[in-house]
Order: sequence, then structure tokens, then C-alpha cells
Amino acid sequence: MNIAHSAIHSIGHFIDGAAVEPAAASRRSPVFNPATGAIRGEVMLGDAAVVGAAVAAAKRAFPKWADTSSLNRARVMFRFKELMNRHHDEMARLITSEHGKVLSDARGEVMRGIEVVEFACGAPQLMKTQFSDNIGGGIDNFSLRQPIGVCAGITPFNFPAMVPMWMFPLALVCGNTFVLKPSERDPSASLLIAELLKEAGLPDGAFNVVHGDKEAVDALLQHPDVAAISFVGSTPIAEYIHREAGRRGKRVQALGGAKNHLVVMPDADLDAAADALIGAAYGSAGERCMAISVGVAVGRVADELVAKLKERIPRLKIKDGMEADADMGPVVTEAHRRKILDYIEDGIAAGATLEADGREHVVPDREDGFFLGATLFDHVAPDMKIYREEIFGPVLGIVRVEDFAEAVALVNGHEYANGVACYTADGATAREFARRIEVGMVGINVPIPVPMAFHSFGGWKRSLFGDHHAYGEEGVRFYTRYKSVMQRWPDAAASKGPEFTMPVNK
Repeated sequence: MNIAHSAIHSIGHFIDGAAVEPAAASRRSPVFNPATGAIRGEVMLGDAAVVGAAVAAAKRAFPKWADTSSLNRARVMFRFKELMNRHHDEMARLITSEHGKVLSDARGEVMRGIEVVEFACGAPQLMKTQFSDNIGGGIDNFSLRQPIGVCAGITPFNFPAMVPMWMFPLALVCGNTFVLKPSERDPSASLLIAELLKEAGLPDGAFNVVHGDKEAVDALLQHPDVAAISFVGSTPIAEYIHREAGRRGKRVQALGGAKNHLVVMPDADLDAAADALIGAAYGSAGERCMAISVGVAVGRVADELVAKLKERIPRLKIKDGMEADADMGPVVTEAHRRKILDYIEDGIAAGATLEADGREHVVPDREDGFFLGATLFDHVAPDMKIYREEIFGPVLGIVRVEDFAEAVALVNGHEYANGVACYTADGATAREFARRIEVGMVGINVPIPVPMAFHSFGGWKRSLFGDHHAYGEEGVRFYTRYKSVMQRWPDAAASKGPEFTMPVNK
């Protein structure tokens, strides 16, 4: 691709409190407006030297920031929260212009990120630990939670503001410093975040942004001064990051892919279930790790459910996400659009019934945009590629099962276990489903059960690599090291000399 560099906006890094514009010879990647197909900028792709500069800045900032009281760290986050509220719409418009999701959805993304910031503002309470007085022999036992050092976040294109805010607010209020490597597809939101953190009073170097591709990711994985890595993205990359970071002794949480099911029981409100499937499958053009991509129709409801879905699909308003009445925008790139088209062709070839075909959808005056219409398959079988793999696009497949037990077995048999939902009017069924299902996040008559900031987000099986889920109390545990302290102030005159046996209480 030939690009006139002088005519394209350059998107650089943010290191040690300042924007960094690399040399003209630096590697670059185009950033598109998905609704028009036009290149809106070029992002600089960092190498090991750029990553090294960011990590060095974070390492320099760490000692002073770690020694700052949790109350004063929380005060910086309070100011950042207010700035995020003030710039809410600006952030949302940046997201829509580079990702393509509709503006109302982008505003929702920013709000969910702010909720994690609000949770992080409770740092003085979150960092409290335990104390046991006089456990024996005049000894007191207490615990500390201390920061671990320079942390890094590697985040996906589908939530360029929210997912980074799952990570750095808690990392920072726990006393760590941070290097963010956002997706190169929609990088601008991360730079606005960096500017607002600086305005909020965060010390230079405590938060840095390095744009890049695999070269930057590998540099973070290999850098000896990076103590912890947080990742959200596809399962193959999550597994790679978990393996490479783990073998270098780094703490790692790597959230991977998903194939989320929505089980519709025979007693469910079918209109509510159909509305839930439409919103959860086609919202954000299906580019969510919590999107519902499989509807599981139990027993006699299948035909009626499919009919209700087919009624609703033509009503979807698919257009430029900046338009106020848009329900669904484009996918993020033309390459991703072609990948989704390949999945649709594969589903047809495998014998699934194509009930709604979104392949030829065209938006007037946006003919070069990366648009797809909503696609619906019925009679999807568990051995089909469109069932097994994460499509990450506006494609919903319906699998028909005979009963509740078969539905549970179907969900539990999938290698992904991020989110799941069950629509039913029966409390006993709901309780049994929630207890028996082997998935990290469960919704009962809730299609996308993303936990609030004061809980934690994460899947099971090949949807999560590592021991900790994201944000909430799990995030505090991930971004701190636990230390137990036993303390005694004995009377020197009462010393009994060396002791050679294991101390016990008598």
C-alpha cells in the first residue's frame, strides 16, 4: 500500500509523560475509518528500543509511586475519573471513528471502563490486609499487599478504552507503573487516556503507551524489568503470551477467545429471548468476546424462535456508527470482513441452513466501508467449523437439542467457556443451570453477563490462561504480592537462648 506520509495523520507513542514522534523511517500501519474504508491515520509500530524506553521510564517512576500513600494514589484516580466523565463523548467518538461500533455502544464502553476507575478509587480499602494480635509467645502476625513493579497490558481492538481500564487503574492504585500496548487498529483512545492521566497528576513515567505489533509484544514478554503481563485477545495469542511470559517468571493473566451460547428453554419468553439474541449476536457487529454466537433451542421452541429472529433481522439499522439511529456498524477492517465471509461460505458448505444472508449488505454513501449484514444459520451441528471456532462477526448459529441435559452437555463440551446465558421462567431450571454449567460467567435471562467492576471478569478452560480473572478483587490480587510478617518485641533480659524446635502454641 502506497501512502503519502505527509498527508496522513501520524499516531505516535506516549513515554515518560510526553508524546513521542518516531523518525520518518519507523515502521507504520494504516488506521482506517471502517465506515468509509478511508485511511484516517498511520500508527507508528514500536520496536524493542521503543519498548525499552517505555519500560525504563516506568522503572524509574516505580519507587516513588510505590511509596506514595494509597490515599494519594486514589486521589489521582478520582481526578482521572472526573476527566474521563468530562471527555466521555470525545473518547466515544474516537472509538467509533477507528473501530466502527455505533456511538451509543462506544459511550457504553467508556462508561463500563469508568466504573472500574471508580472501583479503583477505593484503594485505601482495597489494600487493607489482616492482623492477628498475640498469636503466641508475644508474636503478632500481619500481612501486606505490595506492588510488584512494572506491569504491561496488551489489549484488543474491540474495546480500545474499556479493556485497558480493566487493567491500569488497579495496577496504578496498587502502586505499580504501567506500559500499555493497545491494538494498532484503533490506537487513538489510548493516547487520550495517557493525556488525561497526566492531567490528573499521575507522575511522568507511571503510565506509558507503546504502539506496535508482534515485535512490540515480544519485546515486552522478553524484557527482564516487566514483572507482570495482562492480555485480552484470541486464544492462540493468549496461550502464547501465557507460555512465554510464564517461562520467564512473569506473573500473567491472559484472557482468550469465546463461543458463547444462549440456551432457550421451552418455558422461556420467546420474544424476550429473540430480542436478547439479536442484540447480543449483532451488537458491535459481533466483535465482542461476550457476544452470543450460538443460540441453543431446546425442544419444541426452535421453529418459532428462528421465525422470530428472521422477523427482527430486517429491522436492524446497519450504517455508519456515527448516525444516531444506527444499531450496527461495520467490522474493523476489510481483512476481517473477508475472514467472516469465509466462515459463512464454510457454514453453507457444511450443510447449515442459511436463514439470513448478510454477505451482500451495502450501506448507501458508504460503499467502501467494511459492512456486513446480520447472518443467521439454523441446523448448525457441533462438528461444524462455524460452531467450533470464534467468528467474531455478525453471525449467529442455531443448534437444536432435545432437552435440558443435552443443552448443558453441548455447552460444557466446548473448549471455550467465557460466557453463557439461559432463558427460562423456572427457578429450579435456572439454579440447576448456573450450578452445572462449566463456564466462567453465567446469565439467567441476561444475555451478556459482564460482571460489574466490583466483581471480576474471566472465563474457564481455553478462555483464560492464568490464575486470576480481570478487575475487581481478583485484579487487586494480581497486581500485588502477598507478604506475611511475624513480629515480636521481646524483653532482652528474658532471652532463653537458641531454640531448635518448631515453635508451637501450647
